Amino acid sequence: MSKKVIVVGGGAAGFFFAVNCAERHPDYRITILEKSGKLLEKVRISGGGRCNVTHACFEPKALTKFYPRGEKELLGAFHRFMTGDTISWYEAHGVELKTEDDGRMFPTTDDSETIAQCLLGLAEKYRIRIQTHQEVDTLEHRDGQWHITSGHGDQYTADIVFIASGSALRMWDILRRMGYRVADPVPSLFTFNIKDERIKDLQGLSVEKATVIINEAKLEESGPLLITHWGMSGPAILKLSAWGARRLKERKYNFDIKVNWTGTLALPDCVQRLKDYRQDFPKRTIFSKPQFKIPSRLWERLCRHVVGADKNWADATNKEIEALAEELTRSTFHVTGKSTFKDEFVTCGGVELDQIDLKTFKSKLHPELYFAGEVLNIDAITGGFNFQAAWTGAWIAAQNA
Repeated sequence: MSKKVIVVGGGAAGFFFAVNCAERHPDYRITILEKSGKLLEKVRISGGGRCNVTHACFEPKALTKFYPRGEKELLGAFHRFMTGDTISWYEAHGVELKTEDDGRMFPTTDDSETIAQCLLGLAEKYRIRIQTHQEVDTLEHRDGQWHITSGHGDQYTADIVFIASGSALRMWDILRRMGYRVADPVPSLFTFNIKDERIKDLQGLSVEKATVIINEAKLEESGPLLITHWGMSGPAILKLSAWGARRLKERKYNFDIKVNWTGTLALPDCVQRLKDYRQDFPKRTIFSKPQFKIPSRLWERLCRHVVGADKNWADATNKEIEALAEELTRSTFHVTGKSTFKDEFVTCGGVELDQIDLKTFKSKLHPELYFAGEVLNIDAITGGFNFQAAWTGAWIAAQNA
């Protein structure tokens, strides 16, 4: 029996639902409504234009640990469709993925357009209608059907509606009026704004592995750290921003962090390593040979902050070495704000999950209304996990619509 399906949102979750629904039900008449003129925009710009499709984590419980919001609720869903299924799905549709050293997975072409064209091509194959500049203004269920009016006054009817509108505030307001509880949006992935002479004009330098601690929020993360024009970014910082999203907002993004530039080396061990180096290479100057894989310019800044002018290791006192070890393992920086990625903006917030049957991703409050993607109060750290949640929710919804 043919049914009319409206998909609200032309992003990753919207397209993945639409094409999977069309494959399962070729007779369904499916229409995607996108409020902007751009389709699959986050797919195109994610991962620096390469599209970080998913992450090489293949055990459902382990995968849930990357989700500050949605960890418990996603476990059952990941047992049905997760990383391996995503890889297989894209391979079956002509797209091969590869795994990088940090676990992130990209198309082998290193071009996000590969993913976008795959989904757009399938939409064309299945004659899915795509309507851009169609922001939803009203959504009502009456007389056994869904009735939608766009901001331009265009009207649509449907038997099934799938909401994949991301963090669009107008859609959240509509859902609130329909009786849904929606958690207010809070930035989830952002860089830390820091003004400090130790990192001034060092933008672009990265440390392979650093440990960053926010004592006030009881948060700690390790990973690559990137110095930016505004302060600090990179996976270590972005993971902290995701886990601490609401707590850091409560502090108005004003707090201290401690950075261990060596990675995980404890202070006493660092002191000993530096003393050993002094004994082995007494005639070398302190600034000339960076230790612990710290970039040379950053190494010089940290050393200069402690010992002032350059000198031979032989001339470094025990007190100076202890102070340098303290700086290398416990550098304190004051964060004065945040900077978000305008295009890759991720929020925590959205429709509270207890209103959704996560076996089907169907609403518990209305008939034939499904949700997936950022419109739900699910978000993850950086690394392909947000896309995986979108693929999972959209696929499960498509099997049940």
